[in-house]
Amino acid sequence: MTESSEWLIYRGAGEPHDGLERLPAPPPWRDFTSRDAAGSGDGSQDRRLGAHRHLAELHRPGAEELEMINAALYLRRPLLVTGSPGAGKSTLAHSVAYELGLGSVLRWSIVSRSALQDGLYHYDAIARLQDVQIAAQGGFGAAAGLPGAVEGIGSYIRLGPLGTALLPSDTPRVLLIDELDKSDIDLPNDLLNVLEEGEFAIPELERIADRLPDGEAEVLTADGVKVRVRDGRVRCRAFPFVVLTSNGERDFPAPLMRRCIHLELGRPDHNRLATFVRAHLGAEAARAGDDLITRFLERSRSELLAADQLLNAIYLTDAAAPPSRDRLADLLIQRLDRPR
Repeated sequence: MTESSEWLIYRGAGEPHDGLERLPAPPPWRDFTSRDAAGSGDGSQDRRLGAHRHLAELHRPGAEELEMINAALYLRRPLLVTGSPGAGKSTLAHSVAYELGLGSVLRWSIVSRSALQDGLYHYDAIARLQDVQIAAQGGFGAAAGLPGAVEGIGSYIRLGPLGTALLPSDTPRVLLIDELDKSDIDLPNDLLNVLEEGEFAIPELERIADRLPDGEAEVLTADGVKVRVRDGRVRCRAFPFVVLTSNGERDFPAPLMRRCIHLELGRPDHNRLATFVRAHLGAEAARAGDDLITRFLERSRSELLAADQLLNAIYLTDAAAPPSRDRLADLLIQRLDRPR
């Protein structure tokens, strides 16, 4: 076997072998071993690029970024952050949460099907109906305390990231609404009233509030914590620090722009990319990948590239034999705006 092929796990030779035993540990952003036995996402924050705690510690914003963040904090306005992939949009939210001790970041990842309701709460009417039917078949009826009873309706309601961020508290939560430009045309406008008023209603609870003990129902938050909602309404006391990110793929309506503080991040420089690599892969990897960072920056002047491509290349070329490193890096860092 040649030196350049020694790193290969799958050899394409058509012969079984024990090469999988040589597979190194996964990169931190693809390490799922931190989950507990029940499969919960205890390690999910550190797996997400830009959300690593060490990156939040190392993040050093520029003067304009610092001023706009503080403007949003003072004015209790959402911060709309635009910039290319890897510019540090998500890291910003985690850095604020870490420095100000505001707890874990609530994250709402937007897709083309996302609706306002997804961010506020979810009511599982089908599960409740099934439980009512099971209780009736068992001869229990709708006795108080059973899942189908009025008192138990909160068991079928779970607040979304936005709904959880608007719960009343003395200190604000940090909410990251990620890649808003991927939403359909209605979502930015649908967000306006909630972001302006800082409250929303849960009609399923409003209708029966007079039949609930003290008008309260116990529901789950996006964090998996049980909280009590009174009179079917959620009203914030401290407006959350809301970061809406966009890759600049579309324009937003003027009413949304008027209600936000707008920050546009430029392309990351060498120092920011080195910090990004150091947070995820360590100082040695950042030093070893310095030339690759420089090449990445040169190419990014004329090509659309993403910082996670750089991370993948540095991690993998560290495991590859020297003769194939440059070629392998070029295969991994391909321009995202090339014609299909």
